[in-house]
Amino acid sequence: MEFLKKILNFYIFSNIHVAIAGFCITEITCLKFGIYDSYVPLFVGFSIVISYNFIRFYEFKTNELLWLKDWFFQNRNWLLILTIFSIVGLVLIMLYTSFRVKGLIVLIPFVFMTFFYVIPIFKLKNMEISFRNFPSIKIFSIAFAWAGISVLFPIYEAKNEIDFAVFLEFVQRFAILIAITLPFDIRDKNSDSKELKTLPQILGVNNSKMIGVLLLFFAIFIEFFIKFLEIKNVIILVCISIITGMFLLFSTENRPRYFTSFWVESIPIMWLILTVLFLNNFK
Repeated sequence: MEFLKKILNFYIFSNIHVAIAGFCITEITCLKFGIYDSYVPLFVGFSIVISYNFIRFYEFKTNELLWLKDWFFQNRNWLLILTIFSIVGLVLIMLYTSFRVKGLIVLIPFVFMTFFYVIPIFKLKNMEISFRNFPSIKIFSIAFAWAGISVLFPIYEAKNEIDFAVFLEFVQRFAILIAITLPFDIRDKNSDSKELKTLPQILGVNNSKMIGVLLLFFAIFIEFFIKFLEIKNVIILVCISIITGMFLLFSTENRPRYFTSFWVESIPIMWLILTVLFLNNFK
């Protein structure tokens, strides 16, 4: 049992799980817009492993995430191997596949936001300001970056036009990602610095949950304005909104980390599974 727990911890804390979630939420865009045989989802997955482990290392250097520090350095050799494997994966995709390197242009603002998520942009009095600790915008910066990477990147890389339908998809994804991220802010409500002014800190847990639910309804509403409206996409979105809403409503400050770091992070994986099932059975 202890061995299985170690494997699960490595899977979660090495960011493999979140990388798979990133792969899935990007692949959803590809399937929805008819982009097949794209290497962008794999590119996103490898990039998440590299960038998230870099973020973790920087947080330890600044005495953040101390609860994870011992585990991180105990497993540093395996994490290094995983990171090297991911770098090699990115290189192979860029050099030996049909991947368009020019497609990386659209990533510039989102890479900037990821890089400066923890690295300070400037100092305000004695506080270092990054996207993560800038008051009130932490959750919006995360959702904005993930929406851009998972929606705009695969479409632009495939040479598809970024039209109004793509814009609606971006706004819809942004709304859903805020709802998915809220359980993390609820969990960290008491441990986060009061200066962060996260939504649960400002509005309270119950009001934050209500905002998340309203955003999910808003995301469903947007689906009816996308030009290639299909009933299967509506059904998938309703299902994933219900799943997200349930996780959100059951979120508390005292939930174990597995609740958010595994189950909530699994929502994009569930979303892709539903998408594939509907594509295969309702053509």
